[in-house]
Amino acid sequence: DGYFHQRVEQCLYSSKDLQGIEFIDSYVFNKAEYIRFNSTVGKYVGYTEHGVKNAEAWNKGPVLAQELGELERFCKGNAAIDYSA
Repeated sequence: DGYFHQRVEQCLYSSKDLQGIEFIDSYVFNKAEYIRFNSTVGKYVGYTEHGVKNAEAWNKGPVLAQELGELERFCKGNAAIDYSA
């Protein structure tokens, strides 16, 4: 009865020196990931027809510029909290 939409932002740390951080922002609809931003790739990648269309649009505009800054703001800004947990 209805739809399920989820957005998951995560930081993956490979070392404490903060050089190997990877930021991933995934969009899921009805348990299927349809688009993902990966800071290592540096752009959005679509996995469904809808996701591919969104990725093309988001990679051209201000959405990509904002997402590129999330590695610094979100991951590096919270690294001390994540490492202490």
